[in-house]
Amino acid sequence: MKPRKSWSPLRQWSLTHHRSRRAFAAWPVAVRGMAWMVLGGLLFSFLNTIARELTLHLDVYQSQFLRYLFGLLVILPWVWRDGWRAYMPVNMAGQFWRGGVHTLGLVLWFTALPKIPLADMTAIGFTGPIFIMIGAAWFLGEPMRKDRWIAALVGFAGVLVVVLPKMSGEGGWFNLVMLASAPVFAASFLITKALTRYETAGVIVLWQALTVTVLSLPMALPNWQAPTLMQWIGFAATGVLGTLAHYCLTRAFALADISATQSLRFLDLVWASLLGWLVFGDVPSQWTWAGALVILGATVWIARRESRRKTVVTD
Repeated sequence: MKPRKSWSPLRQWSLTHHRSRRAFAAWPVAVRGMAWMVLGGLLFSFLNTIARELTLHLDVYQSQFLRYLFGLLVILPWVWRDGWRAYMPVNMAGQFWRGGVHTLGLVLWFTALPKIPLADMTAIGFTGPIFIMIGAAWFLGEPMRKDRWIAALVGFAGVLVVVLPKMSGEGGWFNLVMLASAPVFAASFLITKALTRYETAGVIVLWQALTVTVLSLPMALPNWQAPTLMQWIGFAATGVLGTLAHYCLTRAFALADISATQSLRFLDLVWASLLGWLVFGDVPSQWTWAGALVILGATVWIARRESRRKTVVTD
């Protein structure tokens, strides 16, 4: 008689993880890319909630530096395990270009972050997908498919349904600073998409953390303040969340056309509304629910359209 294997939480977790990976691998490639995008957006929503609280009490450039320093520290154990050669990029110049462009976007974003209302920031930030879709067509040669544009514009309309009734017009020129960050971040993500053609997600995320940390340090030093214990914990959390979120985005860009994923970014507004309700007690208004339904409809529609397209990309 064959001996019966003993049950253990670790073995059960391993079996569940294996089955989940097999089930996920059976999904269409484009839908897998979209799933990575949705997960990345959810993680970024948690990150932005913590980052905004930190920048209200510490210098914004110090906050930028510490967020990416902790992101770098999160990745180092994998570098130690796999060896530094596994993380040497094929295109070193491309990694530094990406890091420099992303740092510029972060400088603009962190400068405006504590100065403008959340609704205004959300509305301005969601201009990013439009810039990305235009750039993907012009610079990456991705097809300008009508359904992708429709999904992006419908999703953006859903965002406007939520934020326009709340727009206060406060923030002055910081609104323009936040707006300026959108095309810069779009350029950064387009460079990431180009790098995924020959770099792994781990390499891209590591070198982003490294380059942004190095480039942010000179701006962080002049107004340095000693963080409290809770602020150190907050920065550690942003490091973990940011690293995981950028990894998810990189996986999404590797699996699907970047233009196909942009309508899903509008789901971030849903996550932000839920976090505001759970963390700060901000009850979502009827406009929030109406806009969320519009966004959800656009997301489901484009996901179904993309899942029917044939692709030669493999995971």
